Amino acid sequence: MLTNYIRTAMHKATYELLEDGTFYGEILECQGVWANAATLEACREDLQDTLEGWIVLGLRLGHTLPILNDVDLNLTKEVA
Repeated sequence: MLTNYIRTAMHKATYELLEDGTFYGEILECQGVWANAATLEACREDLQDTLEGWIVLGLRLGHTLPILNDVDLNLTKEVA
């Protein structure tokens, strides 16, 4: 499920070439997940690393993560 979430989020990423020749990437659905690097490939790699850290921290802190294309990482507590 985690792999599917990361893959889905990365498909939603947008990239742009900045005036200084570097690349900027972000995933709008995942607030605060962005990267900037000298090449597009490095930007993608940095963005995925940032996303992975964001997910781990969010889960550890009990944050509600966005549901991406029906992929839901949020823990639900069942009531007995």
